[in-house]
Amino acid sequence: MLAAHFDCPGGPENLYVKEVMKPHPGEGEVLVKVSASALNRADLLQRRGKYPPPKGSSDILGLEAAGSVAGLGPGCTGRWKIGDAVMALLSGGGQAEYVTVPEGHLMPVPKDMTFIQAAAIPEAWLTAFQLLHFVGKIQKGETVLIHAGASGVGMAAIQLVRLANAIPIVTAGTQEKLQATTNAGAAAGFNYKNEDFSEKVLAFTQDIILDCVGGSYWEKNLSCLRTDGRWVIYGLLSGGEVHGDLLARLLSKRGSIHTSLLRSRDKEYKEQLVKAFIENVLPYFSGGASPHLQPFVDSVYPLHEIVEAHRKMEESKNIGKIVIEMPVKTP
Repeated sequence: MLAAHFDCPGGPENLYVKEVMKPHPGEGEVLVKVSASALNRADLLQRRGKYPPPKGSSDILGLEAAGSVAGLGPGCTGRWKIGDAVMALLSGGGQAEYVTVPEGHLMPVPKDMTFIQAAAIPEAWLTAFQLLHFVGKIQKGETVLIHAGASGVGMAAIQLVRLANAIPIVTAGTQEKLQATTNAGAAAGFNYKNEDFSEKVLAFTQDIILDCVGGSYWEKNLSCLRTDGRWVIYGLLSGGEVHGDLLARLLSKRGSIHTSLLRSRDKEYKEQLVKAFIENVLPYFSGGASPHLQPFVDSVYPLHEIVEAHRKMEESKNIGKIVIEMPVKTP
């Protein structure tokens, strides 16, 4: 099968499409013929050699995919059958023509949704759902500050905050991105490049902050965090170094810092997360549901243009998800 590959860590130019062995489903695993996958920052970090896959996972890039069930391993419980349209949360392997997935990490593709749209859901939406509900314990009426509001996780988080009857506030780097977040449901948005978001956000003191930026934002985050607020860190785009009296200021607000990664979570945790998402969120992607949730696809690249797709994300030009489409082969 064909897969995105790199021989040496480095820039996007190191990527190419390579013929590799097709995987075989093990105990309790499903083989999925991938129609589309989507890019995540973790893919860029792995390509640079800074985020290796968890032990036992595929070293092929790709943390999410959508496609059809092509095979069932021993011990599968019968919840999936050959030909089912599914989307998958992965620890790796999505940017290839086939991937094996624990059966409990699969979700049905919502009715009337394309594989391109479905590929934009698993990693981003499950990350946002986890951060808000499993980690941040969001409550009705709370205010949530979402950094990188126009990212895949950000656009998902905006809609999930609204679904929880809470108030999403965002930061982003361009007016175009802020407009997209407003269209997705953000109550207010601030351009971090030309204004101090912490001063503006003070009008909406934050119960929860979803932070993928890290070190450079610590003072501003603490300035707008409510007493007893929760600061949830899930990425370090600006690095992890902090210079200053963070602990004293955090203590004065009785604030708490939570950190979370999804990729390295164990199989059982991911199954619980997927189950909760299917029950509580997935129905709202179907037509006619109110409120109606939707994945935002920024652009679609064929697998052989994987280099260009990575470059676009590196330059932070995307609003929503960048999707990678697999080649269509006749049987």
